[in-house]
Amino acid sequence: MRNKKFSLGPVAVVAAFAMATLMTAPRAEAQTVKVIHSFRNAGFTPGGYNPSGGLIFDSAGNLYGTDQNSGTYDGGTVYELMPNGSGGWTQKVLYNFNVNAKDGYAPYSNVVFDAAGNLYGTTNVGGAHNLGTVYKLTPGTGGVWTEQVLHSFGGGTDGTYPWAGLVVDAVGNLYGTASQGGTNSGGIAFELKHASNGRYVERVLHNFGSGADGLYPIGGLLMDASGNLYGTTQDGGVYFGGRGTVYELKPQGGGNWAETLLHSFGNGQDGEYPQTALIFDSAGNLYGTTYQGGTRLNGTVFQMTPTGGGSWSETVLYNFDDPNLSEGILPSSGVIMDSAGNLYGETAQGTGNTFYGSVFKLTPGTAGTWAETQMVKFAHQNFGSQPEGGLILDSLGNLYGTTESGGLGGGGIVFEVTP
Repeated sequence: MRNKKFSLGPVAVVAAFAMATLMTAPRAEAQTVKVIHSFRNAGFTPGGYNPSGGLIFDSAGNLYGTDQNSGTYDGGTVYELMPNGSGGWTQKVLYNFNVNAKDGYAPYSNVVFDAAGNLYGTTNVGGAHNLGTVYKLTPGTGGVWTEQVLHSFGGGTDGTYPWAGLVVDAVGNLYGTASQGGTNSGGIAFELKHASNGRYVERVLHNFGSGADGLYPIGGLLMDASGNLYGTTQDGGVYFGGRGTVYELKPQGGGNWAETLLHSFGNGQDGEYPQTALIFDSAGNLYGTTYQGGTRLNGTVFQMTPTGGGSWSETVLYNFDDPNLSEGILPSSGVIMDSAGNLYGETAQGTGNTFYGSVFKLTPGTAGTWAETQMVKFAHQNFGSQPEGGLILDSLGNLYGTTESGGLGGGGIVFEVTP
């Protein structure tokens, strides 16, 4: 599960592949949910299983993602899903990670494209020191992709165990977080600078864990148009016990970066333990989720608003857990926003405190209120359970995501929600 508050180290398992099925969302509404791929949890199946990372599209409408287990060498895979023209999708494994090699394994995060069509991502473990890697996949002739390890995390002053994906800037530099390690053992934010010889050089931008700073940056980074970076930490901050933070990193020249703590969670009914990346709206506000906390302690969706002079104010937009248990709880991914300003996300547990999860929609109303709709309730193992990789939207407003387990094969699904 996504709640890495209690599981910050490596994880390993096995399996992969199955078939798709069409199902209607358990609630009588306009949208339907279609399982477009099922992963089979059964031995060393080549297709991988447990897709905990999110998805991305290419310009042709193909989907790309990762699964953390099995594949040919039991280390997880990077895969592509292609529409087959008949309403179905075909899976192709682009790369198999090897638990016995130095290429990294257990890719928990999504992948990201650069302008040349190369893919980049992280593995939670493996590499030269078995503490995780940053990798690059380059497409070649005949549909073959070649992997290159750009950085193996080494512990000590370097980070360890990256959970999140990467950000690519306009010149091909990569930015990300490692959940532990660094000077204060609280995790790091890092840059991999693209050198002229095709190599990448790592620079630690910030070491978390000093004083009232945040700890354990599980979520990834967000870059604004000026090159500033924004993210969350799962723990730390100014309040006793440390309930997490929102932070900004600003380049200062000469390769130096300065951190500003924008918000510390844990003040009364505020949220607690943010674990995912943030998004911007067109006005420059930030949005995110906390896994726990809020008025009913089951998580929140929050907004950060710039108030001038470098200060920001936090507003809780929604507190999860209806007293009648009619909605999901414990938001397991960040949110995305459509063109109308609606927010979409996922919860780790579903209606009635089941452990299957949900997809929700938040619609803005008057006087700052937001109305929640349960779009999908993952009601049983054959349908899929434990969504945590986040959602993406296509140009028609359809939503796509993954569940880490469940489905016909028991190893998770890729799903599409049609409004």
